[in-house]
Amino acid sequence: MGHKINMAEAILSINPNAQVSIWDENYDTIEWFAGTEKISKADIEAKQAELQIAYDAKEYQRQRKKEYPTIEELVVALYDTDDKADIETKRAAIKAKYPKGA
Repeated sequence: MGHKINMAEAILSINPNAQVSIWDENYDTIEWFAGTEKISKADIEAKQAELQIAYDAKEYQRQRKKEYPTIEELVVALYDTDDKADIETKRAAIKAKYPKGA
């Protein structure tokens, strides 16, 4: 998809208080600061894979959000039944275009 989970995201997911410096996504360049306990390369890579799967699984949500009606359109639809029907049709089409779990 669009975003690749990096080592820093994985490390912070494992230890939100970690203080590290990483050069060029290379495990051997990680500097651990302020007493941050080292995390193994295998654990970081496993967490990256886990986070990437979770991120990719929500791609349909990100795509839908780009095309869903705006807040302003929804407010207008509250007072106009024709607009409400149009909004419902538009949302159904977007959901069909970007199905959950596809």
